[in-house]
Amino acid sequence: MARPKKKYPPEPEQPLITHLIELRNRLIRMLIGIAAVFLLLLPFANELYEALAKPLLSELPEGSTMIATEVASPFLAPFKFTLVFAFFVTIPYVLYQLWAFVAPGLYQTEKRIVVPLLVSSSLLFYLGMAFAYFVVFPLVFSFLISTAPEGVAVMTDISKYLDFVLKLFFAFGAAFEVPVATVLMVWAGVTTPDRLIAKRPYIIVGAFVIGMLLTPPDMISQTLLAVPIWLLFELGVVAARMMVPPREEDEAGRAE
Repeated sequence: MARPKKKYPPEPEQPLITHLIELRNRLIRMLIGIAAVFLLLLPFANELYEALAKPLLSELPEGSTMIATEVASPFLAPFKFTLVFAFFVTIPYVLYQLWAFVAPGLYQTEKRIVVPLLVSSSLLFYLGMAFAYFVVFPLVFSFLISTAPEGVAVMTDISKYLDFVLKLFFAFGAAFEVPVATVLMVWAGVTTPDRLIAKRPYIIVGAFVIGMLLTPPDMISQTLLAVPIWLLFELGVVAARMMVPPREEDEAGRAE
């Protein structure tokens, strides 16, 4: 007869004020980390924005440029992007601070599954952003510019462009977290891999609805977001089977 796995208890409970102080300290460390990276990147703000604008500039007709319609836009747009980029760079550090805050209340078995999830969530977020920049942006901008009526010069405002691409970055970064969300749902007992597979048609429809809501109104970007969500859902189901041991009630249900 196999021995039951030993489950180490979490650390003793602490007063609420102690948790609040710890949370405050972790938030301060996150802000300091983001601010430090931001200050290091600030001298290269214009170069970073130029790299961000490259997918659009490469698709514009010869002689066309981007424009700034507000007085402060040439300064504020690169400044704002540098701040957001600093947050993107420090995502692993931010997640580590969150992990350090909740870790004392977790069992050892729970800690073993949380660490891979934290690492994979950072990598998947970066992968989603890279997919948006290298795959989605060229296709979307090429399509949108090609649909401009005859005689219309396409010259995008730098602030409007920044808002547009940041929305897509966050949309694709969040969408690529689907495997992590799937594993967490199974781990928390909200659902099981078999139930998720049974609901696959609804998941596919939901992926296209999310693609419609989070991307511009063109079929290319919507499809390029919906299809990865579906494939990542399938990957999440496989990962959940491998990482989360089946519960006793699930085994009983299969036996029946």
